[in-house]
Order: sequence, then structure tokens, then C-alpha cells
Amino acid sequence: MRWRTDGWTLIAALLCVLVTNVWSAGVHNVDTEDNEFAEFEDFDDDDDVVVKEDEKVDTSSSDQPVKPVVGKIAADESVDEATVEDEDDESDDDVEFEHFQDEEEFEGFEQGKPSAKGGKPAEAADIKITKVPIHLRTNWDSFYLEMLMIAGLVVYFLNFVAGRTKNQKIANNWLSAHKQLLESNFHIVGDDGKSTEVDNSGFIKESENSYTLWCSGRNHCEGMLVQLQLLKRQDLLHVIMYMFRPALDQIIIKVNMNPEDMDMFVFAIAKKKTAQKLTKEMADISTFCKEKKTVVVNGNEFLVLNETSDLSHSFMDSKMDAILNMHGDLVDYIHISDQYTGPKIADENQVAKVPEAKKVLIFVFNVPGRYHSNLEGMESLKLTLQLVFYFIDKVKRLKLGKDAKKKAEQTRSKMEGEFLKMTHQQRIEAAQARREEKRRAEKERIMNEEDPEKQRKWEEKEHRRELKKRAPKMKQLKVKAL
Repeated sequence: MRWRTDGWTLIAALLCVLVTNVWSAGVHNVDTEDNEFAEFEDFDDDDDVVVKEDEKVDTSSSDQPVKPVVGKIAADESVDEATVEDEDDESDDDVEFEHFQDEEEFEGFEQGKPSAKGGKPAEAADIKITKVPIHLRTNWDSFYLEMLMIAGLVVYFLNFVAGRTKNQKIANNWLSAHKQLLESNFHIVGDDGKSTEVDNSGFIKESENSYTLWCSGRNHCEGMLVQLQLLKRQDLLHVIMYMFRPALDQIIIKVNMNPEDMDMFVFAIAKKKTAQKLTKEMADISTFCKEKKTVVVNGNEFLVLNETSDLSHSFMDSKMDAILNMHGDLVDYIHISDQYTGPKIADENQVAKVPEAKKVLIFVFNVPGRYHSNLEGMESLKLTLQLVFYFIDKVKRLKLGKDAKKKAEQTRSKMEGEFLKMTHQQRIEAAQARREEKRRAEKERIMNEEDPEKQRKWEEKEHRRELKKRAPKMKQLKVKAL
């Protein structure tokens, strides 16, 4: 009987449990399928209940009637069971998500969220775009610097074209006025020296202010080079400088004489200021022209530089005096030399051999503005070219006297000996420097070998050499026996 009573009791308990489960499934709309994760689904249902409570609270805040929720007590109990956590876990979560509560971290984040009351997103703040003014202005006063630069470039370009054209015109006028005279004295006029055939092409343009003309095929000379050294009219800066420091166009004529057609002498006549410059710069004038004489012709002061006094009487004849009286302002200097080597060398220690001397005649004539303004003015400059041809023939005929020639030979031999002595001393110093360098390299090699015996022998050798160098030199005399 007791077993039966316990059996009925157990059956009643099972029925109660079954009824309770069915009632719970009906309340929560949950299927009573056999599921292994049923107990976890209960926790999900509890979460839904919590959400519904929150919605209920929100509806209560909007002044609407509150409807009773079935199973509220059971939901509260399930929420309590599901949301129970340790205090330590809560503190860790607070630390971990603390930056979500920083207002500066999510600045402007709440603007896009719906408001709690209206349910509409908050309006975004208006963005004001500043209107930037256009850079280009209609006021031209702001560009005065650019306009000045453009105006300066235009003026420079116009001056370049005008200056180049004027220099070209001067060269063409000079050649037109003197071409017939040049062709009557030379076989070739204006050859460029590049082509095998004779080409009388006229001036060769070296630059905008420099023109050259080569002539050859005349007796007593190898050739003649005519150079027009004009003012730099194409350069605006030089044009402004000429306003404060006036300058003149120049014609430079250089004649290379045949070696057998010129004797040994050096002669020069120049304006006083130019003569001082030649004495400082030209090697042959500073070396050989020891005699100086001042000559005043028609208000123009000239300085005559010659090697012997006889030369001044030979060159300063009646025709030369007439040219200086009529056109003394045209002559800058005349330089005649058989020892022409050009300007002095700045560093004479670098000269290894005697410079090659040439027998030349150099004429430099100034051309004032009144001569190159037209073709008629250039015609009056023919006298200067005729003077060049006169001096070529005169140098060929001029012969020094016996005493003057002997003196000239002694002077040249002395200068050559002094030059060789200077170069010999330079060669000695260079050889000594090479020996010292070789000895220094040998010492460094011996010291790097780390052999004490070799180092000792080398030091002894150097010591004996030093003693021998310091010892007085003795001359050995041979005495013949009686």
C-alpha cells in the first residue's frame, strides 16, 4: 500500500510539472519541442521581456495609458537571474568602456541620433562657406613692379637691336670705303681660313661688337689682321656706363712681318696715358725700351719709347709729323717690335722655356663719332691705312748701324741668359722637390715594414748623408813633382 501511495504521489508531481510547463509555453508562445538548449532559450525570452519593459517605460513617459503585462513577475525573476554579475566584472567593464562616456571623444555624435521626445533626428549645424575673393584685380596699380620689369625688358631688347644694327653698319661702311685700297695691296682680302678655295667674304663677326678681316699676299709681310673693336652698343648697361665714362671705337691692325725683312729693334709711340699702360703690361717694351722722349704735336702729347736713339729720328720723319698734325686724335699708339711675346705673364715661375718672339707691327687708331656717321667720314680714314703700308715698307728698308746692332744683340743675349738662369733655378728646385718626395716615400715604406734591422740601416744611411752634406767642400789640387 505504501508503494502505491508513493507511486500516486510521484504521478501527481509529474502531472503538476507537466501542467506548469504547458502553462508557461502558452504564456510565452514557446514550442514544447525536445530541445537540448531549451534552458538557454529561456534566458533569451527573459531578455525580450526586459526590452518590453523598457518600451513600456518609454510609452509611460509619453502620457499614454499603461497596459498590464502578463508574466511580469516571472520576467522580473528571470531578469534578476540573467543579469546577476560580480562586482569585479562591473568595475572592469566600466574601465574598459570609459572612453565611450568622454564627450570630447565623440564630438557631434548625438546630432544624428533621434531625440528622446520627438523621435526625429536633430538638425545639423549650418556650415558657413566663406567666399574667397578672386586673385586678379582690376586695379593696375598693384602691378607696377611687373610693369616696370616688362618695360625694362622691352627697352633692353630695342637697344640690343639698335646697337647691333649700328655696329653692323659701321663695319660695312669701313669695308666699303677701304676695300679697293686693300685689294690693291693684298691678293686675298677677307679669307676665313677654313675653306680650301679663296673666299673674299669680308668681315668675320666674332661678336656683336667685334669684327675681324684677314688679308694676305703682300711683299715683306706674312699677312695683316684688321680688327674693329666697337663699343658695346647692344648692351644697355654699357651704354649707360659710356655716359659717365666716354669711350671710342678702335681699329686694331696687326702686321706679321717676314723674319728676314725686319732688323732687331723695338719702337713705340703712344699717347702719354696709353704709353704708361704699355710699359706695365707689354713684356718687350718694359724690357728693351729704356729711352723715353715726350713729343707734343698740335696739342696732342705723345711719348716715344725706343731701344736706341737712332730709331726716333728714323720713324719721326716729315710724313709722320704731317699725319700727327692732321689726325693726331686718331692715333692711339704704334708698336713695332722684333721681340713681341704679348702681355707679361702673371706668374713667371710657371714658364718652362723661352717664349717664341715674333716680328710684328701693331697700329691702334681711335674712331670718333664724326667719322663713322656716314660713308664720307669713313673715306677720310684711308690715311690711317696708308700709314700702315708706309711703315711696312719703311721697316723693310731700315737697317741698324754696326754699333746699334751689336748693342741690340748683346741686350737680347743678356735677356735670354737671365731667362735661362731663372728657368734653371726653377728646374733645380723642382728636382730637389722630387728627391725629397722620393725620400719621404722610401721612409714611409721602411717604417711600415716593421723590420727593426732595415729601419736601423736606413737611419744610419740618412745620418751619413746629413754629415756629408754639412761637411765643408774641399778642392783637390794636383802638384807636379819637381
